[in-house]
Amino acid sequence: MFLVEDGAVAKVTASFFCGNLSIIFVLSFKYFLKTRLSSFMQLPKTPIQEISNSLLEEKGVRVLVKRDDLNHPIISGNKFRKLKYNLKQAKEAGFDTLLTFGGAFSNHIYAVAGAGASFGFKTIGVIRGEAHETLNPTLAFAQSQGMYLHYMDRETYRRKSEPEILEQLKSQFGNCYLLPEGGTNALAIQGCEEIIAEIDQDFDVLVCPVGTGGTVSGLISGLKGNKEVIGFSALKGDFLKDEVNQFLQEIAVENLDNWAIQTDYHFGGYAKIKPDLIRFILEFEKAHGIPLEPIYTGKMFFGLFDMIAKDHFESGTVIMALHTGGLQGNAGFDFRT
Repeated sequence: MFLVEDGAVAKVTASFFCGNLSIIFVLSFKYFLKTRLSSFMQLPKTPIQEISNSLLEEKGVRVLVKRDDLNHPIISGNKFRKLKYNLKQAKEAGFDTLLTFGGAFSNHIYAVAGAGASFGFKTIGVIRGEAHETLNPTLAFAQSQGMYLHYMDRETYRRKSEPEILEQLKSQFGNCYLLPEGGTNALAIQGCEEIIAEIDQDFDVLVCPVGTGGTVSGLISGLKGNKEVIGFSALKGDFLKDEVNQFLQEIAVENLDNWAIQTDYHFGGYAKIKPDLIRFILEFEKAHGIPLEPIYTGKMFFGLFDMIAKDHFESGTVIMALHTGGLQGNAGFDFRT
């Protein structure tokens, strides 16, 4: 034990706290962010809402909606699921910057920007196409959250996964935690798998929208060959089935035949819309109190109700429809029109 005079104790104490104040602040802030991220990892499960109308009654089909659009005010829907374990990995690996890719109206760009601001990451968004003087609502929000917007011409953007392009980005921005376009990787699929454990009501068919294929891959993996899964593609073409198969192989889930990708309801391709779709979305929200958007969830529910009307599902079938959020995209459509 050291014996010192009171004055000496005061000087030592003052010196210690003044000299180490910044260290104390940094450690406290890191603990605060860690605690905040831990709370984010354990958000309560989202509700399941049954909807009904004369068509469903006529066909004897029940539709339950898993309301993942309600899981977080900013990082909503499947974006919460996809980012959950990626944020944990980035924090544990000591990264302070997230770098990702997306279009000008991307839900993923919006969510990553919000996540960075919430959990202490710097964020860089590599945006497809040219810069605009007036930012749309998605990019304006991203920038307000501190995201640096780096525009990349479309030809180069198509090569964004090539080593040469990635090395150029690393040279320019340093060592960042890389999130792919749409956020889909093995950790994202792991997060989406957890949706299955949250569903406490029995069902026969699980449906969801499909963009990159990560969410539907997680659902297929989580069900382990049980039930039936239908993914409604938001994109034109048949390539998504191959991409989902590739994701499943990467996480050692193979030879399952209980899933399919429905490609008849893309309305011309990604972000393409028609009056019938907009009319359906407005009527759906009015009837059921559930907002949709026209890129993913609107197309899924339109397709689902059309398939029900055409007797694709037997009477007595219970369908669980995953609402994947993305409602921020509605502001983007208002901006464009």
